[in-house]
Amino acid sequence: MQYFNETDIQNLSHIYKINLINSCSGYKSANLIGSISKDDVENVAIFSSVTHIGSSPAMLGFFLRPTTVPRNTYKNLKETGVYTINHIHKDIASEAHHTSAKYDFLVSEFDVTNLQPEYKSGFSAPFVKDAPVQIAMQFVEEYHIKANDTILVIGKIVGLFIKENLIEDDGFINLSKAEVAAINGLDGYAIPQGKTRFGYQRPKTLIGNR
Repeated sequence: MQYFNETDIQNLSHIYKINLINSCSGYKSANLIGSISKDDVENVAIFSSVTHIGSSPAMLGFFLRPTTVPRNTYKNLKETGVYTINHIHKDIASEAHHTSAKYDFLVSEFDVTNLQPEYKSGFSAPFVKDAPVQIAMQFVEEYHIKANDTILVIGKIVGLFIKENLIEDDGFINLSKAEVAAINGLDGYAIPQGKTRFGYQRPKTLIGNR
């Protein structure tokens, strides 16, 4: 195996280092976060850091890079208190990836891609049309990560829209049926095929154990 110590990592060229470190953690979720400014400028941007926080109450988090440069998603959700999380599927992966380009605040990524906004249930932030899982989020709180000046944004789920054929009898969402993408590193995309579930695990009873 090839070995990199801390000094080796710090001395790598910039592109090589960010590719290496962004991919070493494994496959990540691929989501589009939709938001809208107080002046009604829509925004949609790709994020690979959405993570489960808790089920009761239902909460999700995502990480933002330092806000030393404009972060339109962050600005919008702080102004309005709401945003959406939308799963990326195979057919829109290329268009979704383009939302990582840095556009001016007044330019909506919906206008420069084939992605389409969708509004429903009186929710003010845009969903991504045809996304197999669409989540309406309300901002709750944020945590500043001092070590690298990033921000963990935490929100609660206030609405959940899922294509019917994806939900199994026990509530499990089978994302592979919708060809939902995962991200490897910064720009590698894969379509996982879910074939096995192992179920809830309990400790084994050992014979002779006292």
